[in-house]
Amino acid sequence: MYNLNKDISVNNSKEPLIEQRFSNGSNNSSESTYIIFSPYVEEVGVLGKFLKIFETHKVNLLHIESRASTKISNRYEFVVECAPGGDLGSVIAEIRESSEYFNVISRNYVDNQDTVPWFPRRIRDLDNFANQILSYGDELDADHPGFTDPVYRKRRKYFADIAYNYKHGQQLPRVEYTTEEIDTWRTIYRNLMTLYPTHACKEHNYVLPLLIQNCGYSEDNIPQLEDVSNFLKDCTGFTLRPVAGLLSSRDFLAGLAFRVFHSTQYIRHPSKPLYTPEPDVCHELLGHAPLFADPNFAQFSQEIGLASLGAPDEHVEKLATLYWFTVEYGLCREDGKLKAYGAGLLSSFGELQYCLEGKSEVRPFEPFKTCLQKYPITEYQPVYFEAESFEDAKEKMIKYAQTIPRAFGVRYNSYTQSIEVLDSKLQLENLIRDLNQETQSNTKEYAFLQSCSPNRERTGCEHIPQFKDITLKCSTEKSNYHIVSMIKYDNSLNSSKQVFQRSNH
Repeated sequence: MYNLNKDISVNNSKEPLIEQRFSNGSNNSSESTYIIFSPYVEEVGVLGKFLKIFETHKVNLLHIESRASTKISNRYEFVVECAPGGDLGSVIAEIRESSEYFNVISRNYVDNQDTVPWFPRRIRDLDNFANQILSYGDELDADHPGFTDPVYRKRRKYFADIAYNYKHGQQLPRVEYTTEEIDTWRTIYRNLMTLYPTHACKEHNYVLPLLIQNCGYSEDNIPQLEDVSNFLKDCTGFTLRPVAGLLSSRDFLAGLAFRVFHSTQYIRHPSKPLYTPEPDVCHELLGHAPLFADPNFAQFSQEIGLASLGAPDEHVEKLATLYWFTVEYGLCREDGKLKAYGAGLLSSFGELQYCLEGKSEVRPFEPFKTCLQKYPITEYQPVYFEAESFEDAKEKMIKYAQTIPRAFGVRYNSYTQSIEVLDSKLQLENLIRDLNQETQSNTKEYAFLQSCSPNRERTGCEHIPQFKDITLKCSTEKSNYHIVSMIKYDNSLNSSKQVFQRSNH
């Protein structure tokens, strides 16, 4: 859940040491400035010469570390944490002149052109901003249906407190919903189920029965985030994380880079079951969750998140607009007919009908144009954007992201659940080497699979969607279901290791 108003961004560090210090809750780190540098010349006493610069300008140091450089082969770099005070500007100017590599990390990036906005490098870093919300659970606007309802506001605070205390790695908190809340869910569920067969995209309609089967979706039960998150993780690696209130666009999109979706758990006020002025659990579970189980849509969503990391504020606002007109209010065409895939449409009985009635304008999704479109937040959209396919939208998003001014690239490492910052020749050379090795390995696996299915038409990678579908259908088999589903597809596959690797790609 996020806010599309002016972002409130917080800076942190992008170096491993600093990640650890912030994760450990260092009080001083919130005001510290970090300088990372590699001297032109490595010689005995070189660190002492640089430390003299700090002493001269009366800048106190909280931490000093030397380590092997990730930017320059066979070289070392120094990480220095500076306390507030002293003439830090002069220190930065002098060290920059004597350094082959130099970088400044600061929370206050807005007035410092030499820094970039902080972004999380490890999935656990999401804890650092998860509670820096723009409004807490029971802070409702005067026109909110539950504004004058003390029981509802108390319930909202209960949900907010649960999310506020959540940390990465913990089991998602389970909630016992009240009879009144389940009645509200039932009204929404029944109404939307009548529209999905004719109004929702095929990906949504394909996954929804699997959620009913695996996660307890029914008109008499509000599913638990933990169950849905586990299902999504098995399908695409996406997970849910509870959130206590509205996040800034920057923080919300950063979660998508890790395939993490910040989700509410509360439900809308019972007086207006078919209307909500903000995202609620119906919006998250009926609108978002089914699509996050689709590999192409999951990749598209992650591309938006990756593009936002370290991007200037004005570009984050444009990415938030692209998110709005796709993930929230996107349309696509199937067999010549418009269908909805945006969660804001799929969780709104009224707008799901309205968006396909021809009363609003529908334009093709072109990121460079779509990102400039203004939109209302509390009424039906006057303009929608149509994607040819999730794959096409993803490719367009990648091309758009390449135009965002950043002095570095980013890559998500799914094995370590971390963001790799690419800003040196050495890193790019290592990345190309790793990709070449993975490509060679996958080519061998592909040849093996083709030899096991000689009658299959060989037109490229058409087998991958088939594996995806079968994997989803077999999602009830909790143990090694990727392997089981693949073996069911072709009984001649007898190598569990190779099949598992193939199913993960």
